[in-house]
Amino acid sequence: MFYWVMKRIIVGPILNLLFRPWVKGLDNIPSSGPAVIVSNHLSFSDSIFLPIVVPRPVVFLAKSEYFTGKGLKGRLTALFFRLSNQLPMDRSGGAASSSSLSAGMDILNEGGILGIYPEGTRSPDGRLYRGKTGVAKLVLATGVPVIPVAMIGTDKVQPIGRRIPNIRRVGIIIGEPLDFSRYEGLEDDRFVQRSVTDEIMYELMRLSGQEYVDAYASTVKERLAAEKAAGRKTPKPGADTRRAAVRMSNEAAGPAPGTVTEIGRTAPAEGPVGTDDGQNAGPPAG
Repeated sequence: MFYWVMKRIIVGPILNLLFRPWVKGLDNIPSSGPAVIVSNHLSFSDSIFLPIVVPRPVVFLAKSEYFTGKGLKGRLTALFFRLSNQLPMDRSGGAASSSSLSAGMDILNEGGILGIYPEGTRSPDGRLYRGKTGVAKLVLATGVPVIPVAMIGTDKVQPIGRRIPNIRRVGIIIGEPLDFSRYEGLEDDRFVQRSVTDEIMYELMRLSGQEYVDAYASTVKERLAAEKAAGRKTPKPGADTRRAAVRMSNEAAGPAPGTVTEIGRTAPAEGPVGTDDGQNAGPPAG
């Protein structure tokens, strides 16, 4: 009830009025049945804008820290996340992460839509980072379709560390469903899990136009935090993995990401989880 009130009566109308989100490919969301929505993760506000435009309820796996805060603010934050259809995701690995994935599997078994950020955390610099294989484990175990989604410009609306958002337009590109039924019976194969994850990340790269960096975003964030604590000058995040980055050529990518074709004119946009299996392969370069 709280979810629908916030979406239809309070938050939804306000966001639509202020940020005027544009959407491409909304018909790729199935009208019924289970599915996993996978998205790039540029901003905290991704988990707000995406459910607003999707007609069906979306349950997100959110980092467990949002549910364990102390004091009045921590309790209110945890209450908000629970009431807004979000489940805690333990990212420490092992049994804790497996338990979190089981909660997501329950949502899919009930015919719902589950939202996951394969990168596991927000991008530190607007680029797309290596996906973790938790999403592949869920998809292979349940056989549900995967809906890739590219969030456009949310990092400009609410950059990391900014509480009050900038008022500007954002975009959402919803790609065609990905089918991994060809891997039926191989859900425990670590190489298959990595292959599925890489295919998902390649599609997110194609839709979003982001540069891909063959490293985990969480690892880059930890290194940046350590360098900041040590007082050293911080290089651009992911600079040590620049050779592993992949960018789609204009010819291969087609129209620029974020371009919306309307009748009679073209309107450009304003600017363009899982667990870790320890493999180092990034998405194929085509």
